[in-house]
Order: sequence, then structure tokens, then C-alpha cells
Amino acid sequence: MNQKRRAFTLVELLVVIAIIGILVGLLLPAVQAAREAARRMQCSNNLKQLALATHNYESAYKRFPGLTGSSSFSPQARVLPFIEQGNLQNLIDFNPPLYVGPAWRASLNPVFRVPAATVVATFLCPSDSATPTRTTTDATGAAVDVAGTNYMFSYGSGTGTNYDDRYPTDGIVWEDSWARFGDISDGTSNTVLLSEALIGDGEVSTVMPLGNLLYRRIASWSGSSGNPPPQPGFNLGGTTIENPNLDTVVPAQISSYRGTRGETWIRGVPYAVVTNGYLTPNHRLPDVNVHGRGWFAPRSLHTGGVNMALADGSVHFISNNVDGQVHWWLHSRDGGEVFSHDQL
Repeated sequence: MNQKRRAFTLVELLVVIAIIGILVGLLLPAVQAAREAARRMQCSNNLKQLALATHNYESAYKRFPGLTGSSSFSPQARVLPFIEQGNLQNLIDFNPPLYVGPAWRASLNPVFRVPAATVVATFLCPSDSATPTRTTTDATGAAVDVAGTNYMFSYGSGTGTNYDDRYPTDGIVWEDSWARFGDISDGTSNTVLLSEALIGDGEVSTVMPLGNLLYRRIASWSGSSGNPPPQPGFNLGGTTIENPNLDTVVPAQISSYRGTRGETWIRGVPYAVVTNGYLTPNHRLPDVNVHGRGWFAPRSLHTGGVNMALADGSVHFISNNVDGQVHWWLHSRDGGEVFSHDQL
């Protein structure tokens, strides 16, 4: 007696495959969103640890860590023992110079090559896919490895002359600042201490970067020459740079785009370790650099905004759509501005 063989027909098989494909298409975005939510939470936790580490540093030394010049150590390097990186800091003697030679031809002091190349997980946002290490060439032509950071100390609003770290700014750090809690007259819950940024790709280009590369590069202002004069502002050909219209500057004055943002956590050069509030989060314009100083926005690969730690230790997600003036106020420690957290 013949028995009919039970099996899927081709049509049934194709229907099943189509259903599975639809289910995968529906589930994949949810899985990706859940993963990004976890990464954003880890990023927030990293900032929380760094904010608390800064508080502990202030408790120990009665001052916040400061910038000490572009050839010297960063605030990030000084809080290492307070993020359980005491062994790494034991490799750092803060007395010898970190970089030797003039600022425009500085070379990493060979005694610091090991710590400079050490990746610190707490300094990295898990949503940023950039390689955390870079191989750079110093003034002698030697190849030097450096490890980067996503987390930047605030050096103010960037308005007026508050982008020039050589002088007191309205932020938490500037050159030889060593600020105290008492200097934050606007209140610790209204002042940014740290925010995230994206690590540059290490590339140099003369073509306007597109997409995510825009967020990873720094535009170099070609109108500058020689060392900037004393305040107020950089005076270039009779023009004082204060509150520049960067929409005009970028197409007219930019000579190149460099992927050096956040490239080293150990060196206190502004483009690598600090940020300010002049450009709103994830601004469509690139960061703009004039002799290492300039206007460096908070940036991230999180959807819709960036994480920032305030001086009270709390961490907030600040929207890309925050009002520009409110963003300035948030980065100012002593302007006396009044705003609501609902505006963030």
C-alpha cells in the first residue's frame, strides 16, 4: 500500500522563511536599541566614576585638578588613583616634563611612553567604535603610541575669551587653574564638570568631512600665524576673535581637518582633553582649533544627545536640541545665569 510522504512544499518553505525574515527585521532594531541603551548606561557610569574621582581628588588636595600647559599632564592623568588606577599612576612622575622641546615641535619624553600608551577602560565610551590607540610621529620622526579618551573636563562656555585656557575661563579647568568648589558660584548642580566627546580617526584631510567623520575631526583655522597675543582674544590681522560665527569661519578660513580629538588622555593639550559649550552637542560643524585652543563641542554616538557630569557628581543626558545660550550657561561656573533643568 502506497503511503503519501509528508514534507513541506516549496511554497510553504518560502512562506516560513519570509515569516522568519519579518520577525528578525522586527526584533533586530529592538535588540540593537537594547544594546545601545546598555552602552549609554555604561558611559554614564564611567562619567559618574570620573566625577566622583574628581571630588575625591578635591577632598585630598582641596582643589580640582588643573591644566598645566600643552606639554604637561592632563587633569585625567591626575585622577588616576581615584579610579583604581594607582598602579598606572605609579609609572608617572609629575616632576619631569611630559613633552620636551618647543610646543610646536614637542616630543614625548621617553620615560612616559609606557603610561602614555596604556588604555584606561574608564576613559572610553563603549558606543564609540574608534580605535583607542594612535601611533603618532614626534618631532624627531620617532613613532609614538598614545591612548585616547572620550571624557573631557569643561573649560567653560567658549564665549568671549573663554576658549583660551592660558587665562582664567568660566569653566572648571584652565592653565594652572586648581579651582575649588567655592569658585563655582552658579552652583554645582548647574555647572558642567565633564562631558563626552568622540576620539578622532587620526587622519588629516583638506576636504570637508562628512557623516561621523565630521564629529571626529578638528578644523584648523588657517588665518592664524605666530603665537596668539595676550587677551582679550586672539588678534589676527587686526581682528579680535570673540564669539566667532563659525558658519562663516569654517568654509572661509579652514585649511585642514585633523582627527586628533581625544587622541591622548595623558597630555593636557586642549583639543585632546577638554571641551566647552560654544557649540551645542553633536553640532553639525566640526570643532575649530586655533593653536591648540578653540571651540570643542561635546559629542557622542548616542542617539539624540550626550552624557555630561555636573559638578555635583550627577550625570545627565543633554539633548542635541538644547538651546545654545542655555548650553553656554551650563558650562559657565560663575555667570549668575538662571535656567531650569527642564531646558536641558
